[in-house]
Amino acid sequence: MDGTVLVADDDRTIRTVLTQALTRAGCKVHATSSLTTLMRWVAEGKGDAIITDVAMPDGNGLEMLPKIAMDRPGLPVIVISAQNTIMTAIKAAEAEAFDYLPKPFDLPDLMKRTARALDRRGAARGPVAPPDVSERDDLPLIGKTPVMQELYRLVARVMNTDLPVLIWGESGTGKSLIGRAIHDFSDRRSLPFVTVTAADLEGIEGPSRVLARARGGTILIDEIADIPSEQQARIARMIDAPGEHAPRFLATSQSELAGDAGGKALRADLYYRLSGATLHVPALRERVDDIDLLAQHFLERAGAAGNGLSDGARHVFTNYPWPGNVRQLEHAMRQLALTSRAPLITQSEAENILGGQPAVRPREAFDRTEKLGGAVERHLQRYFDLHGGALPPPGLYQRILKEVEQPLIEIALAATFGNQAKCADLLGINRNTLRKKITDLEIEVTRGRKMM
Repeated sequence: MDGTVLVADDDRTIRTVLTQALTRAGCKVHATSSLTTLMRWVAEGKGDAIITDVAMPDGNGLEMLPKIAMDRPGLPVIVISAQNTIMTAIKAAEAEAFDYLPKPFDLPDLMKRTARALDRRGAARGPVAPPDVSERDDLPLIGKTPVMQELYRLVARVMNTDLPVLIWGESGTGKSLIGRAIHDFSDRRSLPFVTVTAADLEGIEGPSRVLARARGGTILIDEIADIPSEQQARIARMIDAPGEHAPRFLATSQSELAGDAGGKALRADLYYRLSGATLHVPALRERVDDIDLLAQHFLERAGAAGNGLSDGARHVFTNYPWPGNVRQLEHAMRQLALTSRAPLITQSEAENILGGQPAVRPREAFDRTEKLGGAVERHLQRYFDLHGGALPPPGLYQRILKEVEQPLIEIALAATFGNQAKCADLLGINRNTLRKKITDLEIEVTRGRKMM
């Protein structure tokens, strides 16, 4: 990497680690714990890229982005934050940050993004208006786990595009909330948001009535795999010929819509029209570290802000499979807010509230015992199914090998802290072979450690 990076974070450890890593990569670094100092450097013309925290002692890093864009058009800003809601990702996207990473972040990943920012510096952009999202700071999309933070980033990326979006996940995970968030923070926010079921599409006039209600806003097709084939065909025609005011199309499903939608037929032509982007909303058991955060949020919303989970209750909740996902947790916390008498919900109260509830995992449950071969086989079968009776494009063998090889090498490098000799030994390949693969696959190598 080549260039000067300005780092603003009130955590001395983060400033030190980033300074060392960026310096080793060939960059010059100016680090500060003050937004005032950062903005002075920007005004003086210093820096080719910025890495800034959001919550700083003397201000909010996101609020500085419009001024940075005005004073230094094209100066890329990477936002890092420990805040755990979707709002940070959305605000960063609306303020046109170059990228957003949640804390704790992976150092090699941040280095890759910084390299891309330095490569794209100077791409001028116009002045950016401050994010207009103050009215929805209470969005119940909460999570600090990596899977949720990645979902937030994807939502922020697709928000202001016209791409159709498939949102899939088990019942109760919050798919409709994701769809609503995409609309409410998009350029169509002042237009209608219309949720469509099979009943809305009945009759020849069904699609035209739906389009009339949407008036160029957003149409969310609920549980599209449950819609009969005839009405799926009407949806496909509606997408192809939306009329003068074309809406944006979103769809939800309880299973990944590829080939076989959980045993329910989904027309291939409709899948291709809707799969501009795909968002997976994880099951609650895949994000157990968010349970305490969600429980506290639901207690506060139920008027029991002084309550919390005891260690025993937390143990019960984190080991429960939650077949009803976040919706089931919300209902449980509402009941506990009414019945619990102590400041902390006890283990026995948690066991009692879950005692009469089903503990069987859903059919599509995450299987921690599944072997890699089984997962790869399912993925490849879906890939072939998507092509119907036709074959995929030639060169499949090398494409699949590259898809597996690159993440394997990247993870092995991260595990060995960028030491190529150790990485080659771990993989069981020659060091020169590893170096060639790193070059061919354009893998960024950083000596360091993961941020904790």
